[in-house]
Amino acid sequence: MSKRALVVEDDANIAELLRLYLGRDGFEVMLVSDGARAEKSFDLFTPDLVLLDIMLPGKDGWQICRDLRKKSAVPIIMLTAKGETADKVSGLEMGADDYVTKPFEVKELLARIHAVMRRSDGEGPVEKKLTFDKLVINLDSYELIVDGKKVDTPPKEMELLYHLASSPNRVFTRNQLLDEVWGFDYFGDSRTVDVHIKRLREKLEGVSDKWSLKTVWGVGYKFELLSGENG
Repeated sequence: MSKRALVVEDDANIAELLRLYLGRDGFEVMLVSDGARAEKSFDLFTPDLVLLDIMLPGKDGWQICRDLRKKSAVPIIMLTAKGETADKVSGLEMGADDYVTKPFEVKELLARIHAVMRRSDGEGPVEKKLTFDKLVINLDSYELIVDGKKVDTPPKEMELLYHLASSPNRVFTRNQLLDEVWGFDYFGDSRTVDVHIKRLREKLEGVSDKWSLKTVWGVGYKFELLSGENG
């Protein structure tokens, strides 16, 4: 059964190019040129992948990404002519899985698509739920329970915390986290990891004395288990 790709792109030439190459790669493709129609098209088409331009008529790609993330963990790759690091970080923080700057090489884009699709197909444990003192990290439902209360948490923050907590006391460098959580060769700026850690700390600090999210100066980060017991 073929995968479905929703392409939200107002440049007709780029959209047709993507339709051609994605079709050759085995995708059924829907093209949408207006940001205002993107979410309705998503609901009707139920895609396995979204390629999302940022500068769109009706509604921009950032808002679409934010809205889609409220109801779906479908892989999203942002497409844009904007190349500034701040724009890339913004897209990733809103829940995008990858970010490709125009003009792009089709082969590179397809490689990135395959990478995010492999991750979304699930290559990890059957149950993606971790339990610690006053903390439940459920990646199956993308729910974070802190001291008995559900805390709204963006997908990438959930994935980062789950990845760290899956290997308690192991130190991860920023580059390791970028490769293993974001799953692609990052564009050189690791600040997005620091931003995600900062936001996680705001949700988690002071909750328990049995675990903590630690900075290992000059190296990276770890989920430190102080009690020696999980759950």
